[in-house]
Amino acid sequence: MNPHAAQPTSPAALGKSLWRNRQLILQMTRREVLGRYKGSFMGLAWSFFTPLLMLAVYTFIFSVVFKARWGDGGEESNTGFAVVMFVGMIVHGLFAEALNRAPGMILTNVNYVKKVVFPLEILPVIAMCASLFHTVISLGVLLAAYAMFKGFIHWTAIFIPFVLLPLVLLSLGLAWMLASLGVFLRDVGQTIGLLTTVMMFLAPVFYPLTAVPEVLRPLIMLNPLTFIIEQARNALVWGFLPDWAGLCIYTLVAAGIAWAGYAWFQKTRKGFADVL
Repeated sequence: MNPHAAQPTSPAALGKSLWRNRQLILQMTRREVLGRYKGSFMGLAWSFFTPLLMLAVYTFIFSVVFKARWGDGGEESNTGFAVVMFVGMIVHGLFAEALNRAPGMILTNVNYVKKVVFPLEILPVIAMCASLFHTVISLGVLLAAYAMFKGFIHWTAIFIPFVLLPLVLLSLGLAWMLASLGVFLRDVGQTIGLLTTVMMFLAPVFYPLTAVPEVLRPLIMLNPLTFIIEQARNALVWGFLPDWAGLCIYTLVAAGIAWAGYAWFQKTRKGFADVL
């Protein structure tokens, strides 16, 4: 394969590539997950104990030390500030991990660019699959903690995959863009971590949306994390159905961004070999 040749950019081409390379994606995702804990004594068990420990710390700090309450101090807020906050942390973690790793994705896989016939477009997909694995583990810990605190789990929790789907599409689109930009502009990798941290504080992760002055709420709602965090809490914590109309609109926009990111990646990848 000529690395300088033009690559297909259509959504159909993306779908064919993902299907054709599905086994490779699964194998490399498995290697990605296991490689994170390679050489450690507990191995893959860390993927379970890490969110469990963090949730325990959040519960102690915010519920015992600060005696924090969510919203107006109702029944739900009295028992689960840490659980409610943890939902926001999970959503942000899924988004941030995909974006933070994207700028260095091609730089750390130079051999795939220069020496091997390899579908470079699947690299962000592999990273996203690995992030989803850890997200699922964190969600399991969250639901177990909620069941322990409340004695039940809301049936609306079954809708969480539909809530996270548009965020996954958005993250993939941005990851393709950043993976390409990171090859040509090395400063991207230095700034994206700062940006995702700022986005965490400008989303209702540590505070309810109602705590934000009304004049500033439109600014908070512009953060792509805000809507997903609110819908995830509705499904997991409050037991409400998601806003299906809002999710449909978000999904359509996110799908458009995902295609644009993929197209950008495919258009610019012919210059990777010259820069690396």
